[in-house]
Amino acid sequence: MLKLARWRYLTVIIVTLLGILWALPNALPPNIRAQYPGFLPNKTINLGLDLQGGSHLLFEVDKDAVYKQRLETVADDLTGALRGVRKAGELGARKTPIAFSGRGQSSDGSVVRVTITNLSDMPEALNRISKLGQPIDGASGVIANTDLLVRNVANNIEISLSPEAKLAMSRRAVTQSIEVIRRRIDETGTKEPSITRQGADRIVVQAPGESDPEKLKSLIGQTAKLTFQLLDDSVPVAEAMAGRIPPGSVLLPQPSQPNEPFVLVKRRAVVSGENLVDARPSFDQQTNQPVVSFRFDGAGSRAFGRVTTTNVGKRFAIILDDKIISAPNIQSPIIGGAGVITGGFTVESAAELSTLLRGGALPAPLTILEQRTVTAELGKDAVEAGATAGIIAMVSVMIFMFLAYGFTFGGFSILALCVNIVLIFAGMGAVGATLTLPGIAGLVLTLGMAVDANVLIYERMREEFAAGRSAALAIDAGFSRAVVTIIDSHITSLLSALILFYFGSGPVRGFAWTLSLGILTSVFTAVLVSQVLIALWFRQTRAKVLPI
Repeated sequence: MLKLARWRYLTVIIVTLLGILWALPNALPPNIRAQYPGFLPNKTINLGLDLQGGSHLLFEVDKDAVYKQRLETVADDLTGALRGVRKAGELGARKTPIAFSGRGQSSDGSVVRVTITNLSDMPEALNRISKLGQPIDGASGVIANTDLLVRNVANNIEISLSPEAKLAMSRRAVTQSIEVIRRRIDETGTKEPSITRQGADRIVVQAPGESDPEKLKSLIGQTAKLTFQLLDDSVPVAEAMAGRIPPGSVLLPQPSQPNEPFVLVKRRAVVSGENLVDARPSFDQQTNQPVVSFRFDGAGSRAFGRVTTTNVGKRFAIILDDKIISAPNIQSPIIGGAGVITGGFTVESAAELSTLLRGGALPAPLTILEQRTVTAELGKDAVEAGATAGIIAMVSVMIFMFLAYGFTFGGFSILALCVNIVLIFAGMGAVGATLTLPGIAGLVLTLGMAVDANVLIYERMREEFAAGRSAALAIDAGFSRAVVTIIDSHITSLLSALILFYFGSGPVRGFAWTLSLGILTSVFTAVLVSQVLIALWFRQTRAKVLPI
């Protein structure tokens, strides 16, 4: 005990100084933090929705739209497969066409049906259709070789998605939606939004500091699926509106053109928004009207240039969420990979569309299930209540330790507790963590748990000293024999906190986060900081009696 290794002293000094350095920005006003040199840490703890106010939204992902979109792609590929058309990259000669009729989807879009005219062609038709399936990928690898269920019913073939495919597609849709929502909110400058999965198909969005949920709903809820598709002029629009739509085409509305409210376009997209690398609001140099400038990546530029080169004089449609923004003529090949979208935009709508396109398209529509707004006044009350609870807890712990173990050893435990609090704030600030009201509850609980280790050590010292050991040996035994118990008890608490963090969401995770960090810092301060303080005291006093 009297000869602690030098690394223990250095570790306590270095960690404490670094903790003060990282925690200090939380106590400084913003104008002083702005003058900090670049090499000094200036991150602060972010306050959660319940502490600074903001918006809470609960969305549900439309899984059926994801399934329907996949089957629409299968239905489009079905015609080419039965007609024997080779896909890009497929080797071999053109296959013999198979006669069929009645291709289409069920009313709910869950099944694709096709009638094979000649039953002798049924085995070959089933073979070709089965090749349209895609492997199902999961977190641990390929779950199944195909996502399609192909059934022969009399002279009909029915195609649907397997349960495994639906589960994998819904999970992927939620994951992609979370990333798209995060990119869109980041564009608005909202600080530290909380976007988490809830259940199988729901997403919780908490945006601290954002008091207008309608603005968030407008930004998040729009699918923003952008496609460029060629027009189908094989039949008049009037016939298409009467229900005679050619296979592989779709009739879409064009709200911006009252004289041409509907346009018939080919279903397959030439280029999609996935190929966009940038979208910015700008102004048309001739009309000075707001437009959206866009730029494709390499693959999109080549595809767009190839299509516009071979279709000069024809029209193509710019489609956003199944609504045509504009349908201009291709006057010349567009090979630069850049262009503009016109459509009677205002400055605000052009900026909003640019934000949506940069964030990417949602894989499926979102339905708003719940929205709440937390005012800044309510958050301020929560902060004050949390601060009051923390002060009361700190004072209560101090009184108990002073009464139970005296001002000397009780003071050492309080100093270690202060270092513990500094390290918690430093850790949360370093990683940019968000502090919530349950997180404050975790901090208050940490204050009580932190001195548990000191209580174990001090009680062990009392027992050893009462058994006739000298003060030095009692101190040494108190630390060496209580450390194992301290570590065991904190490990079990840490495991519980990690389980809460992994399986919980929202407030539960905020509580588990601060509790986990507090447990780690408590072990360090109770074992090392207290040990160093008591060792320095003993070297100065050479006490014969323990003042506890």
